[in-house]
Amino acid sequence: MEPDLHEPTVSQVVADAIAVHADHVFGLVGNANSHIVSSLTRRGFPYTAVRHESATVAAADAFHRAGGGIAVATTTCGAGFTNTLTALAEAAKARIPLVLVTGAAPTAPRPFDLDQAGLVDALGVPRRTAAPGRAGAEAAAAFAEAAASRTPVVLEVPFDAQTAPAGAGAAAAPANPVAAPAPAAPEPAVVAALARRLAGAARPLIIAGRGVVDSGTAGAVAALAERLGALHMHTAMAANVLGGPWCLGTAGGFAHASRLGLTRAADVVLSLGASHNAFQVRGGRLLDPAAHVIQVVDEAHPAARPVDELVLADLRDLLPALLEALAGLPGPAATWREELGALGPAEDRAATPELFAETGADGRIDPRAALRRIDAALPAERTVVTDGGHFLGWVPKHLTATDPHGQVLVGTAVQSIGLGFGSAVGAAAARPGAATVLVTGDGGGLMALADLDSFLRTVRHGAVVVLNDAAYGAELHQYAAEGLHTASMLIEDVDFAALGRALGARGVTVADPADWPAAEAALAAPEGVTVVDVKISREVVADFIAEVLKRQ
Repeated sequence: MEPDLHEPTVSQVVADAIAVHADHVFGLVGNANSHIVSSLTRRGFPYTAVRHESATVAAADAFHRAGGGIAVATTTCGAGFTNTLTALAEAAKARIPLVLVTGAAPTAPRPFDLDQAGLVDALGVPRRTAAPGRAGAEAAAAFAEAAASRTPVVLEVPFDAQTAPAGAGAAAAPANPVAAPAPAAPEPAVVAALARRLAGAARPLIIAGRGVVDSGTAGAVAALAERLGALHMHTAMAANVLGGPWCLGTAGGFAHASRLGLTRAADVVLSLGASHNAFQVRGGRLLDPAAHVIQVVDEAHPAARPVDELVLADLRDLLPALLEALAGLPGPAATWREELGALGPAEDRAATPELFAETGADGRIDPRAALRRIDAALPAERTVVTDGGHFLGWVPKHLTATDPHGQVLVGTAVQSIGLGFGSAVGAAAARPGAATVLVTGDGGGLMALADLDSFLRTVRHGAVVVLNDAAYGAELHQYAAEGLHTASMLIEDVDFAALGRALGARGVTVADPADWPAAEAALAAPEGVTVVDVKISREVVADFIAEVLKRQ
């Protein structure tokens, strides 16, 4: 039990800060964080237990991506902390604000203690220490830094400080005060030049990214697109932020092949709040090299591909000024929209029947057909969480999310797999009214299997879709063609439906098109979770494997 002290302990002060600044805690307890968790659960603060420490950070990350605010991950020190590193690296590269509250070595380190600070520093993640005398200040500063810098922050609680009195200085200033960067104000000359460039475009294309979602400027971007007669796309982290009849879908390797003629016809491309990385530009094949590309972000992104113009500005300031500047400029005689009349379907069964095959050449299920059927069977109000892996190339195309927070892709920032189950737990907590759908591969699903229990225990309504090719598909498709021996890339077929049933879910296997009616009926059930094990073809290769990964 926690000591009954008149003066609060370090753990209690840290828990107080969490209760003020966070929306949810995802944790796995050990001997270096149990006092903090106890203080939170005793007061009824939202807490979700997971089964592997990686899932604590993955869940907190996805909680934010799904629109739930800043969450806390918490683990014990040592091995509990090191188990979070891949998920922490993903959150750092993806610039997701969260706080990882973890134990740390005592003042006199023990033989089994690790240099956790060195590991955190190697990831480039900020860290703070909640020690007696300034625990409350450092905890509050961790949340402020996470929000201001859009980064995970590690808050360490030394093992021997957990039950120590917080001290009279518990509310003192932090050791390193947080200075929130001032938003960039657009220069009038920059706005005027940008307006002239866009007004003179014959075929303007807008790519809307997560910055549009976070800044709440979708309405202004839609007005801009309407004024210019522009076509538009969204990044994977801003799914359907604009939508409508002039949307070309998701940019990059997730774009439908039929849309590439249009994206490559654009003469001016305006990238708003998007990193403009290699995946978003399809390894350089999304746009015509002659197109004039303008990227607008509030700070430069390290993964951005070269552009013709980089404008550093807050979209909330820039867009109204840009619309005002455009109001006084003439446009083309006919806009691109007027020339096109309408967009055709992204996929046409008559023109490209091979995209609609039910099975691949090997007789296994075509993943595109599978996702179309699953899309039709699921409720419209859904959150789609996609783990990393070869299969993710088809998910944004064929399994729709109605709003940006309804599509959560994880693992892409550091090219990882195995974060899916933990991420789905976090997304479900952020959007409890929606059905939560996790799409994973067999390799990533097996890697994260401990938290299948967490998903089934915490999700009231949803599905786990395993696109199971009995292989590490990304490696198989890349390296078999190079003559590498593929035995290590294959996985003995696993019955995920049986695993789901063993833990209390509905479980259905689809190995033949005749199996779909049973699966569709289970997916349409109004409550509970269905695990669908789809035995997909190895003969169908995702575009991003062929066109993007080979260019890294």
